[in-house]
Amino acid sequence: MRQRFDPTHLDIVDDSAKHVGHRGATSGGGHYRVTIVTRAFENKDRLDRHRMVHEALGDMIGGEIHALGLVTRTPSEWTPTDG
Repeated sequence: MRQRFDPTHLDIVDDSAKHVGHRGATSGGGHYRVTIVTRAFENKDRLDRHRMVHEALGDMIGGEIHALGLVTRTPSEWTPTDG
């Protein structure tokens, strides 16, 4: 993520412990919340930003990552209370 997006802010929270026993958790997939702030999101809508992150994570989605919550902002859009 850092190499691909060169973020000005990146926060990854592992919420997997909150989902113990959940079907995705039993197969080893984790639950994560990610806040990423980067100029790479300039002139991109929310859907395109999420697609970019999913593409960067590739095969991890559906394997190591079962659930992913995203906050995607440009530097001009972001305030520390966003995520």
